[in-house]
Amino acid sequence: MLEFDERCMQGLTQGPGRLVRVRNQAFPPATICEFQHGEVSSIGGQGVLGVLLWGSLLVMVVCLLVALIAECFDPRLGGELVVPMSRAEKLSRTGTAFFVTGSVFVMVYALAGWQLFAGPSSVCSAGADWGTNAPRTLEYSFFPPQATCQYTSGMTRRMNPDWMASLAMELAVPALIAGVGFALALRRWAVERRAAQQDAVPASDPRS
Repeated sequence: MLEFDERCMQGLTQGPGRLVRVRNQAFPPATICEFQHGEVSSIGGQGVLGVLLWGSLLVMVVCLLVALIAECFDPRLGGELVVPMSRAEKLSRTGTAFFVTGSVFVMVYALAGWQLFAGPSSVCSAGADWGTNAPRTLEYSFFPPQATCQYTSGMTRRMNPDWMASLAMELAVPALIAGVGFALALRRWAVERRAAQQDAVPASDPRS
């Protein structure tokens, strides 16, 4: 992908007609060269790899949705797909899922948007000693973590590739789903614990 756009601009990759522009596709990750009468894509946007990526995403989303539905409706024991687990075990499972998905989201978001936290209005000049030739930040956003930088030559550039900003936001979905499941498991564990404590307290003598 890193070299595909250069090959298009240098004429090494042929397409139908003249080259119009080059764009980055977020998912499946690919570099696409748009020609006058059609497109030519790098390996990620076509063929077996694209099918595998879409299939993997579909399986992950279905599994997460099924897990969330199971936590919401709390199916009773006895079903073929219901594994006997205590509330503490469910809390541990959902907590682990939330920690893993949340950590991945935080790391990718921090990698893509650390400059935003250094100073949103001066994000383009963060991390380097530009002197009087610092690029201007024309616009910025935290969701997705993105900014448009303008250099003294007048050229503009995006702080992050579009696919990276999109990936940072897409990773928030599994983290959010896992967080909802963890919150439900925590609530039910707390209710069950309070009920067990109340049952453990001996009833007071009415004659006292």
